Amino acid sequence: MKAFVEKHFGKLWLGAVFLFLYLPLGYMILFSFNSTRQDARFTGFSWRWYEALTRDSRIVDGFWLSVKIAATSGLLSAVLGTFAAFVLVRYRRFLGRTIFSGMVNAPLVMPEVIIGLSLLLLMVGIQRLVGWPERGMFTIVLGHTLLGMAYAMVVVQSRLMEMDRSIEEAAMDLGARPHQVFFLVTLPNIFQALLAAFLLAFTLSFDDVVIAEFLSGPGVNTLPQVVFGYARRGINPTIFAAASLLIVTVTLVIVGYSIWVARATRKREREMAAAARAEQVALSS
Repeated sequence: MKAFVEKHFGKLWLGAVFLFLYLPLGYMILFSFNSTRQDARFTGFSWRWYEALTRDSRIVDGFWLSVKIAATSGLLSAVLGTFAAFVLVRYRRFLGRTIFSGMVNAPLVMPEVIIGLSLLLLMVGIQRLVGWPERGMFTIVLGHTLLGMAYAMVVVQSRLMEMDRSIEEAAMDLGARPHQVFFLVTLPNIFQALLAAFLLAFTLSFDDVVIAEFLSGPGVNTLPQVVFGYARRGINPTIFAAASLLIVTVTLVIVGYSIWVARATRKREREMAAAARAEQVALSS
C-alpha cells in the first residue's frame, strides 16, 4: 500500500484537489433536481425548480441584464486592453510610461471593494455637477470595463511579446502602411489572445457582485446580485437550478473554445510545415 501511494502520490493529490473543487458543484447540480426544499437530503427527482426558474422574473431579468453588461464590458475591455498592451510592448520609452503601466495594472491588485467605493464616489460627484449619469447599467459597464481591461491587457501583452516582428517588417517592406499592417497582419496573429481576453473579461463581469452592488441603481440588479439577495434570506433551490444552467453553459463554451483553438493551432502548424517544405524545394532546385 505504501509503495502504491508513493508511486501514484501525484495523481492521488491531483484527484483530491479536483474532488475538493468540483464536488460542491456536483452536489449543487444534484440538489437542483430535488423534489423538496431540503438541502441536506435528496428526497426524489423533479424538474420543479427549473419550472419555477422560468417563472421567476427577477432571475430571468437579472440574467439578461448580466449578459448585456458582460458582453458590452467584455468588448470594451478587449479593445482598450489591446491598445494598452500595444503601447507598452511596442513603445518602450515615452513620458509617463511607468505611471501609465502602474495605472493599467492597478485593478489587478486592488480590492474590488475599493474599486467599487471609489467609482461610486466619482459617479455621485459627477452626477451632482452635471446631473448625469444615473446609476444603472451604464455605470456598471464602466466599472466592469475598468476591471476587465487590466486582465485583457495582460493576456494580449503576453501574445504581443512572443509575436515575430519580422512578419510586420516584411509587410512594411512590401509597401503596407502602419494601419494596414495592424489590421491585416498584427490583428490576425493576436486574434486568439483577443478572444481569450474577451471571454475572461466577460466572465469577470458576469460573475461580479461587489462592483455591481456599488454602482447599480433602483430596479437594476444583475444575476449575481439577485442570487446573493436570495442567499441572504435562506437557501432557495431555484438558485441551484440557475447556477446549474450557468455551469453547463460555461462548460460548453469552454469546450467549444478549446476545440476551436486546437484545430486552429494544428492548421497553422500544417501551413508552416508546408511553407517550410516549399522553401526547401525552392532552395534545392
